[in-house]
Parts: sequence; C-alpha cells; structure tokens
Amino acid sequence: MKRLLILWIGLGLLSALSACQGDSAGNVKGTVLRGQLEGADDMQINLDRVYIGRANQSLDATTSDKHGAFSFSYPDGLEPGIYKLRVGTKSIVLVLDETDNKLIEVKGALPDLSDPKKLEITGSPATQEYNEMLSKLIARTAKVDDISTFIDTAQSPLAAAYIAYQALGREGTYLPMQRKALDRLRGAGGKLSNYVLAYDGYLTQLETAYQQKKAQEPIQVGMEAPDISMPNPQGKMMSLSDLRGKIVLLDFWASWCGPCRRENPNVVAVYKKYKDKGFTVFSVSLDGVDARTKARLKSQEQIDQMLAQAKQRWMDAIQQDGLEWPTHVSDLKKWDNAAARQYGVRSIPRAFLIDRDGKIASTSVRGAEQLEQEILKLLNK
Repeated sequence: MKRLLILWIGLGLLSALSACQGDSAGNVKGTVLRGQLEGADDMQINLDRVYIGRANQSLDATTSDKHGAFSFSYPDGLEPGIYKLRVGTKSIVLVLDETDNKLIEVKGALPDLSDPKKLEITGSPATQEYNEMLSKLIARTAKVDDISTFIDTAQSPLAAAYIAYQALGREGTYLPMQRKALDRLRGAGGKLSNYVLAYDGYLTQLETAYQQKKAQEPIQVGMEAPDISMPNPQGKMMSLSDLRGKIVLLDFWASWCGPCRRENPNVVAVYKKYKDKGFTVFSVSLDGVDARTKARLKSQEQIDQMLAQAKQRWMDAIQQDGLEWPTHVSDLKKWDNAAARQYGVRSIPRAFLIDRDGKIASTSVRGAEQLEQEILKLLNK
C-alpha cells in the first residue's frame, strides 16, 4: 500500500511539473495566447479585435491567477488580424499574420504593458516588427520618410497598414501613403478582407473631407501666389516675389513646433540636392508674441523681453537645424502672422510649392520623398 501511495504521489508530481513547464509551439492545437504580467494578479484580462477606422470588437475575457498568469485558447485557430490585450487601463496591440497561428506569449510587468520595449513577446514576428516601429513613433525619432519606408518594406502588410493609420491619422496630405498601405493589404488577400474593407471605407471618408476642406481654403493650385514681404532676422525686408523664376517651397514653421523641427532635415536634404537646379526655400516663422499673449502681459517692457527671446529662439533654430537658404522672414506675431492668415495656415508645418511663374503648384507637401517628386515634375515641365 505504501509503495502504491509513493507511486501515486510521484506520478502526481511529474504531472504537475509537466503542467508548469507548459506546451511547446509544436504541441499547440490551433492558437494559444498566454502570458504572465507582474502586478496583474487576479485581474480580468480582455482580448479585443481591432479594426482600422472602426470600433473595436470585444472578443474574449479571462482572469489571471495569483501570479499574473493567463491564457486564451482557440482550438480552431485565431484569425489573422489586429488584437488588443487590455488589463485595467493598460493595453498592448498584437498583430497576428497567417504564420502567427500557434503559441504566442507575452511576459512583463503590468505598468509596462503600454511600452512595447519593456515586454517580451514571442511567437509573433509581425507583432515584433510592429512594436519596433511603434517604439520609434513613441520616442518621436521616426520621420515621415521612415514611415513611408516601413509601409513599403514591412514583412507584414497588416503591421504596415496599422502603423500608417496610427502615425498619419486624418492628415489629408498623407493620403497617398495610406493608399499604398491599403494596396499592400489588399494584395495580401485571404482572411484580411474585412480589414481591407474597413481601411478602404475610412480612407474614402477621409479623402472626401480633405477635398471639401481644400475647396474652402483661400489658396488653390494654379492661382498666383500672394506676395509676402517681411523682415529677416537682421531687419532687412525680403519678398517672395523676388524669387520669381525659381521653384520655391513656401514653408511655414516655428522654433517651438516639434513636428516642424523634425521635418526640417527633409527640407534641408532636398534643398541641398536641387538648389543648383533652380529650387529654393522661403521660410516664414510663426515665432513671436500674438495679441492675446500681449494682452496678458503687464508692461511694454515684458512684451519687448518676450519678443527678444522669441526672436533669439528663431535665430538659434535656423542655425541648429542648418537651414542654410537666405530667405527667412517673420513679423514675430506668432499665430497673428499676416502671411499665415493670408495663406489660411491653421497648423504647422505647412508648405506650398510655387512654380517658376509664381503660381501655386501644390498646397501641401510633406516629407523629402513627396517634395522631391513634386519638384521633379516642375523641373521637367
């Protein structure tokens, strides 16, 4: 009897040890999504299906154990798509391709759930690819051209599409890039048709709104560019019309504008490449002090001091970003800038491309790739 008891205990321990070690990917039937999150003890774990341009769909829920471990099992497999693990107010996105159909594991700590760099995710190359690009976006080190390259070269068309959707948002200027992402997604076919339909519908609505907005703007393609005359940092008056005969990028920016500063390297690169072929830049800075700010200040001395500081930041930014073209102007009135109002500029960076005859060729150009394409069109006319 004692020997039977010992044998029974031994078999029980062996069984428990096997359960703790878990299944390998080769032993998984269908799809298993499991993980362990430190600090997520006895908490509800939600799994949502995410669509592009549509509301998320609640898919499943489970409760973690006292060690923060959880598991979702789908014997028939989990369809390729975008999913979100939610725990309380924290969440992480998982991008699952056709190849990601067995064992996917997530390990880390609950406070870090929204930071992909601090999590260990295995079994899903598409998620890893997505998270690498997402980390650059979060750190604000990714430029527009980096996003464009990712859209073209990502192994996962689904990851490329979701990055395009998240990074480019509702900015109509980037519709061609988002259309490229949609074309890649459409080419993948198979079980991603629902994502193609959702993304296509979103972009159609976005394009309609963008065209309506453009139709209401004061500056239209083909019209003569209204002249601008303002002082440069040294006080010398400079006019846009003086550049007639050149292809001109009319660039509205400011030293305090983060997206502008990240866009500046693109403008510099294109300027250096085409400055000897008849291309230049006319930069209008929205640095300075507007009327609302002046009204809050107590004295002219304070206004003068703030203006001097704003002017110095503008000059410093020109040097720091290597904006080597000679035409930099500003009336130092921030959003009250006369040229910005004349051109209907409500957000920056904003740029217009003007042809050799002084006519508007494009009302919105962003990124080195798009800017270069538009310049080449004008150079080849």
